Amino acid sequence: MEQDIKTEGKFKYIELGEGTPIVILHGLMGGLSNFDGVANYFPKQGYKVVIPELPLYTLSLLKTNINSFAKYLKDFIDHKGWSEVILLGNSLGGHIGLLATKKFPERVKALVITGSSGLYESAMGESYPRRGDYEFIKKKAENVFYDPKVATKEIVDDVFNTVNDKNKLIRTLAIAKSAIRHNMAKDLPKMKTPTCIIWGKQDNVTPPEVAVEFNELLPNSDLFWIDKCGHAAMMEHPDTFNTILHDWLKAKSI
Repeated sequence: MEQDIKTEGKFKYIELGEGTPIVILHGLMGGLSNFDGVANYFPKQGYKVVIPELPLYTLSLLKTNINSFAKYLKDFIDHKGWSEVILLGNSLGGHIGLLATKKFPERVKALVITGSSGLYESAMGESYPRRGDYEFIKKKAENVFYDPKVATKEIVDDVFNTVNDKNKLIRTLAIAKSAIRHNMAKDLPKMKTPTCIIWGKQDNVTPPEVAVEFNELLPNSDLFWIDKCGHAAMMEHPDTFNTILHDWLKAKSI
C-alpha cells in the first residue's frame, strides 16, 4: 500500500473506496500495512477506508502525547470536510480513538477498539525496549501475537530499527508514559457513542479482563472475542475480524 500514500500539507494518508469514512488509527509500533485486511475488505462493502499516518515521531517532544494526537485526528477530519466518521483503533490507536470520541462525540458515528490502551497500565509494555538486542526485540514482537510466526522478519526489523533510532526511542517512551498517565476509566461511562470491542482471547499485552472492563464502563458497547488471537486481531484473523465488524455495523445501521 506504500505507493498509495497521499500528502496534503501536514497530512499523509491512504484512502480507498467511497462511502462512510472508516478512519483507522495505528498503534505505537504498528505500520499502516497492519490493516491490509480491513483496507481490502470494506471498500467493497460501501465504505471509504482512510489510514492517516499519525505524527508519532514528528511533533515536538512537548506535544508528543495522546492529547496532541487526538487534536491531529480532529484537524484531519476537518481537513477532509467530513461531518461524521467511524474510528477504528488498535492499541495506542484505540486510545486516541477513545479520547477523540470523548472530545468531539458529534463527529464520531461509531468507535471500534481492539487491544486498546486507556485502562491498563502495562498496555505499553512492562519493560523499556533494549537497544541493540535483536533477539529480545524479536521475542517481544512475537509475544504480541498468539502465533509467533505472524511476527515476520519485516515486522521485527521495523521495531528493532525504531528502538535503535534515538529520536524515535525518546518519543516512543514519551508516548508510552503519556498513555499510562491518561487513564480513561472515569470518562468512559459518559461516552454514549456506539462502540464495537473486538479482542483476542490470548492478548498478552492488554489481557481479556481489560476488554471486559471497557465493555462494563462504556454504556453503548458490544464485546466480541476471537480465539487463538493476540493483541492485533485485525492482523492475525483478518477475515473473522472483518465479519464481526461488518455484521455489527449492519446491525447498528451504521
